[in-house]
Amino acid sequence: MQNLLAPGHRACAGCSMPTVVRLVLDAAGPNTIVVSPTSCLEVTTTPFPESAWCVPWLHSLFENAAAVASGVEIALKRFHKDANVLVIGGDGSTFDIGMGSNSGMFERGHKVTYVCYDNEAYMNTGVQRSGSTPFCAHTTTTPSGEISLGNPRPKKDMPAIALAHRVPYVATASVAYPVDLRRKVKKAIETQGPSYIQVNAPCITGWTFDAGKTVEIARLAVETGLWPLFEYVNGQLTEVKKVRRPKPVEDYLKSQGRYRHLFKKPGGTEVLKQIQAMADANISKYCLVD
Repeated sequence: MQNLLAPGHRACAGCSMPTVVRLVLDAAGPNTIVVSPTSCLEVTTTPFPESAWCVPWLHSLFENAAAVASGVEIALKRFHKDANVLVIGGDGSTFDIGMGSNSGMFERGHKVTYVCYDNEAYMNTGVQRSGSTPFCAHTTTTPSGEISLGNPRPKKDMPAIALAHRVPYVATASVAYPVDLRRKVKKAIETQGPSYIQVNAPCITGWTFDAGKTVEIARLAVETGLWPLFEYVNGQLTEVKKVRRPKPVEDYLKSQGRYRHLFKKPGGTEVLKQIQAMADANISKYCLVD
């Protein structure tokens, strides 16, 4: 099978993002047009005059990828052409800067599949906090210190926002579960109307862990209940990946430098209890345990 994202890109060793993109493109196939906003993906795959893309690819502004993809979808209809239209972007453009554009695309009902590789901060520009940054994670704009335990706000619930727009297919996925991710992408591109997939994509530099542990950490996010894998079809929860024996959140958090302060600073124990409660709430909400 041809890799539709070619080797030779400049992503960090151990970065999950290129793996996510390859899995997405494997599922979508060569008859695909991708729009990407400014992101790690853009700067590592298209340093002028090179490109790692083996499908048509457009670079948009940080804030308007969904609007550009909407225009591509309309043009294809006008000229009676058929292709899968995808947006592949990070959490900064998805959760924050491009929110208005995303809302418009969802509301208008364009047949566009939006894939967010979620590394939970603005990694390309220096690990600043985004709307996706988890509670009490350390970033350069929410640093842990004498009076701070990291990001004070909870992670924005972007799948719920998509569901509030009545997006007919909404799912979460993980780089650690490639078969599940490919299946969901295929289902998304077959959906009549917009679809949204949010993929857990650990960042070795922003999360601070050894490059060889990317998949292990992504799997722990699922096994603790902090990243439930689910899909909604027409607003109804249709599938959830069960977790046979949920692991404590400490197993996930202690493996990352961005949470190191919680195991050293006064008040960290209470925060760990709060994060465990978040995981327990997910386990209850999605019935993750049989």
